[in-house]
Amino acid sequence: MAELTGRVALVTGGAMGIGREICLDLAREGAAVVVVDRTDPAETAAEIVAAGGQALSVAADVTSEDDMARAAAAATETFGGVDILVNNAGIFASLQPKPFTEIDLGEWRAVMEVNVLGGVIAARSVVGSMRQRGGGRIVNIASTTAFKGVAFLLHYTSSKGAVLAMTKALAKELGGDGILVNAVAPGFTVSAGVEANADHVNRMRDNAPSSRSIQREMVPGDIVGAVRFLAGPSSAFITGQTIVVDGGAYFH
Repeated sequence: MAELTGRVALVTGGAMGIGREICLDLAREGAAVVVVDRTDPAETAAEIVAAGGQALSVAADVTSEDDMARAAAAATETFGGVDILVNNAGIFASLQPKPFTEIDLGEWRAVMEVNVLGGVIAARSVVGSMRQRGGGRIVNIASTTAFKGVAFLLHYTSSKGAVLAMTKALAKELGGDGILVNAVAPGFTVSAGVEANADHVNRMRDNAPSSRSIQREMVPGDIVGAVRFLAGPSSAFITGQTIVVDGGAYFH
């Protein structure tokens, strides 16, 4: 039996890139997956179903309380509740690196709302279900930028630092409910969205492999094992922690 059989996972930002790979991997391990994304998530859900898994797609914006309440309600109606939340939705690939004095404040607010507040709203939408089901797992997708400090992406780096702090505080708050909260911090990951942004490719792609102990590009599939571990039974006494997945560029 796959280790996540009988579990229900809600993954934000699941339509493409890292989120899509997480959805597919959790489904392979037996979880019923609720694919949530502002961009149409139906294709990811259909791929899971075609492979023999269980999936539901919900078009929703993580910054909307109503949208996320609707996603959680759909998960409960279809699968009985939510056991696992993966807070993956975030703004990164579309950002243009620039000095902090030149970053538009509207872009600052959008990054913080999606990358930080979106995770809070998603957690609030499912925590009641997790409590009713006797516990759960929240896995936040952070970034090694919060450890290393990356110039010209101050808003993104700051948002991921907030995700790390949120992970620790939420772990303290929810531990008594049997809800474990951890994070995965990827390094620079070459996804379709990143490849479409020439600034990211030119500034980071060439340098990232040479900084790693494992000297190759990082791809979305490299992250899924850590997420699966934190969502599954082998991590039952781990909370408030962050696993860095970057091929050994930053030792945490």
